[in-house]
Amino acid sequence: MQNTLGEFIRAHRERLTPAGAGLPGGGRRRTPGLRREELAQLCEVSPTWLTWLEQGRQVSASGKMLARLAEVLHLTVAERAYLFSLADRLDPAGEAEGDSPEQGLDAIVQAITAPAYILNREWDAVAWNAQAAALFVGWLDRRGGQHPNQLRFMFTEPRAPELIVDWPERAERLVAEFRADCGKYAYQEPLSGMIAELVQASPAFEQLWQSQKVISREGGRRRFHHPEQGLLTLQQVTSHLAQRRELKLVMLLPAVQ
Repeated sequence: MQNTLGEFIRAHRERLTPAGAGLPGGGRRRTPGLRREELAQLCEVSPTWLTWLEQGRQVSASGKMLARLAEVLHLTVAERAYLFSLADRLDPAGEAEGDSPEQGLDAIVQAITAPAYILNREWDAVAWNAQAAALFVGWLDRRGGQHPNQLRFMFTEPRAPELIVDWPERAERLVAEFRADCGKYAYQEPLSGMIAELVQASPAFEQLWQSQKVISREGGRRRFHHPEQGLLTLQQVTSHLAQRRELKLVMLLPAVQ
């Protein structure tokens, strides 16, 4: 059985010199890199656990532990993302500094004439155009602070039930789609914290989340009762970005009559 994660960790451990890790040279070595015992000490784990991880045994590596490992090994942004991908874990730091999801995404949504926005794994809007901001009053028309989150808007913004036609049905579907989308990541930070926050803030969300309903995220007709534009019927199309599968491009096109 292929041990891709263990091989990756071992290769980067052997690449890093003791001096690069802030340790004394320690005399003659068979290899120039760190010993397992040294990496284990720097990561505050047992050498046995690290040995098993490198050997591909069934040991659990938390997101916090992997983040510490990436820090000690001086992994680049791409290497860190690859490490978390191999371990099938969500990086607790989210997008690393210098690799912000906004980079290059604004150009995508600005090139679209219909309302368009891009969601990350937490369903934060990381990019959107002026048409989307004009449509989603109380959500995408706000700037500053944290990324505007679609679920927070749906369940904590008083204007959402007024804007979204058939709000109860749409809210139920949205939560079921979100559960399917986040999968097991729902029990890892930052998703678990956001879900706990919504459970406390919205009894409606709590009830829907506990129902355990799961459906795939689909397009279709979406109706809005806009305060200025009146009743709107649009066709939603959702696609994943090829190189960033955790990002979703959502477009609201004119509905075909």
